[in-house]
Formats: sequence, C-alpha cells, structure tokens
Amino acid sequence: MKRISTQMPNDDMQYQARMREWRMSELQNRMAGQTRIKELRDDPIAAAHSTRYTSKIQRLTRFTRNIDTLRGDLRIAEGYMSSANDIVQRVREIAVQGANGVYTPEERAYMAEEVNELLNELVEIGNAVDGEGSALFAGDKTEGQAFRVLTGSVPWTDKQVITSVDYLGTANSGKVEIAEGSYVDQLLQGNRVFWAEHQQVYSQRDAQAFQVQEDSFILVDGMEISLKSGDSVHSVIAKINESGAAVKASLDPVRNSLVLTTTVPHQLMLEDRGDGRVLKDLGILAENGRPPLNYHRDARVSGGSVFDMMMNLRDSLYSGDTLQIGGGALKGLDLAHHTLLSSIAGLGALDERMQTVEKRLLYEIPELKEKNSKETDIDLAEAITDLKMLEYTHKAALQTAARVLQPTLMDYLR
Repeated sequence: MKRISTQMPNDDMQYQARMREWRMSELQNRMAGQTRIKELRDDPIAAAHSTRYTSKIQRLTRFTRNIDTLRGDLRIAEGYMSSANDIVQRVREIAVQGANGVYTPEERAYMAEEVNELLNELVEIGNAVDGEGSALFAGDKTEGQAFRVLTGSVPWTDKQVITSVDYLGTANSGKVEIAEGSYVDQLLQGNRVFWAEHQQVYSQRDAQAFQVQEDSFILVDGMEISLKSGDSVHSVIAKINESGAAVKASLDPVRNSLVLTTTVPHQLMLEDRGDGRVLKDLGILAENGRPPLNYHRDARVSGGSVFDMMMNLRDSLYSGDTLQIGGGALKGLDLAHHTLLSSIAGLGALDERMQTVEKRLLYEIPELKEKNSKETDIDLAEAITDLKMLEYTHKAALQTAARVLQPTLMDYLR
C-alpha cells in the first residue's frame, strides 16, 4: 500500500520534471552528435555493426594514404631513373661513335672526358635523396649515401677520376600494405636498378665432403634460408634454389665448389646469420665485412654495374681500344640500359596497380559509410518532433503544478 503524505504531490512533480529534463538532454545530445547511439545499451546490435564498419573504414582510409604516399615517392624515383636512362643512352651513342676507327686519339680523349662527366652525374643520381633526406636507392638504409665513390689516377689522364663505385645500401625493400593482406615493395635497391650483368660467384674450395655443423641460417638477397645440422652441399644448393631468391646455386663440375649465379641482373647480397659459418666454410664469404663487400678473397666474382660499364668505356676511349669499345663496353651498356628500362617499366606497372586499388577503395569507403549511417544516424525530423513534444509537455506540467501546488503559510512555518 502506498502511503499518502502532504509531500507526495510535490515529490512526484519534481521526479517527473527531472525525468523529462533528462530525456530532453539526451535527445539534444543525440541531435548534436548526429547519432542515435550514445552508449552501447542504446542499441547493442547496431553498435556492434557500427564498430565493425568504422574499423573497416579506418583501415581503408589508411590504405589510400599509403598509396598516395608511395606513389609520390616512386614518381620522384622514376624521374631520377629516367634521367639515368638518358645518360646511358647518350653514353651508348658515344660508344658507337668511338668504335669507329676514323677518330684520332685526341678526339677519343674528348669523348672519354664527356663519359667521365656523365659518370659523375650518374653517381649523383644514384645517391639522390627524397624530401625527408633518405637515400632513394639504398633499400631500407635511411641515412648516408647509397654508393661510395673512390677516385684515383688512370694512365691516360692527369685528372683524378672515379675508379670504383661500391653499393652501401641493403637488400631490403620494405613492404607497404595497400589493401587487406596485399603488400608491395616500398623501397628501391641501387644494386638492382643500376646493375648491368648477371653476377656469378665461384668458390675455390672443394665442397664435396662439406656438411653443415649446426642448425643455422644464411641470407641471400635479404631472404632467410634455414639449414640443418648435417646438410650436405647438395642440400644447401637445393634449399637456395627453392627459396624463391633470384639466384641459382650449382656445383662446379671441375672443382666441386659452390657456384652462385643471379637469374636477373643484380648484385648478390650474401650473409651468414648470427654465428653461422656455412658460406664462410664454403669459401664464398670472408671472415669479416658487410654485404656486398664481404666476398672471400679467393672467390672469383664476375658481373658489373652500369658504373663499371661506363668506367670501362672511358678507359677504352682513353687507350684507343676500338675492339673493346665496340665489344665489351657497348654490350655492357646495352645490358645496363635494359635493366634501367625494366626497372622503370616495373614502376609503371606498380603505379597502374595502385591506381586500380585506389579506385576500388574510393568506391568502397562511401558504401561502408552509408551502411554505418543507416545503423547509427538519427532521424532529425523525428528527433525535433519528439523534442518539441517533450518541451510542450514539460511546460504544461510546470504550469499545472504551479496552479495545483499553491504555497500556504504552513509551508513557510514547517
């Protein structure tokens, strides 16, 4: 039984008034936030759907930003690569011209001077940096230069010229996610872009009785290959060939030594992981040094970069060796030109892929936003109507209470 007291009408009026004020406040907050779900309890199922939609939208937005950033960086790199290709084409024209026997030694020296200047410019392109100061062609090496230049003298000129160009970057390309579970290479390696010939590394050590001494790993172009204790040289060769690296391993039929040959023109990056000694014991790597400058002193290494091809042409022009100019030097430049064109074409193909993915993302994001809107958005017309009804109700209740609950002298004496 409910007990009736003189305070009950006043208490009920205040309670109902506060409840209406709370409802109006909640409705106003939802209208301000353009959502009908302020808390999970408002609509648990719709809130769950909205959480998934929002998460998906955020991921897709991040993918579009990744694509925009990567396309911008690759466009800068493509510009430098196009300039390098123009240089190689010009040097090739000089090689064709210099192979003609009608030119005097002095005229060939002028050609050699031009090749040397173009070589200097090509090195500058190889050491180009992006807007943040990171080397464009050094893999994931963010500081320093991609190539180290050594200068010296050659017999045919008294000038200091470039005599060696060494790659100081890494074999790591980095990955950028452009779609759910879809990754593309982010970085470029100078020992691929500016390479000319297939590289071969011949060990001089008989490996017929070789066995891996303990479980270990080797790195081939940044790809980790696991080896087990007791593996023979044939097992090592099989695992390298099955790794997916752009390298073919074989056994020399004469010396029974390990031979590594690239399947696409680039400089091999080889390393024993941790305390492993597999490639050292096989006579491929030296005890110390970092790739690619860690080959064993007895190992025979062949294959050169575009810088090597240009230095070879320059020296042949100085010496007047027309057979070498029209033979090995010209062939090397053709190979370097082909590698550069392949790299530029690869960037173009990658850009087309990213454009296609970006178009799909830009279509998918609005669709998901529309679905999320259907789950969470408030019907503004209905909300305004409900708010006005609450305001009228509240105002009428207060007016009625003011007439019914008239204060008396006893209210002040209590």
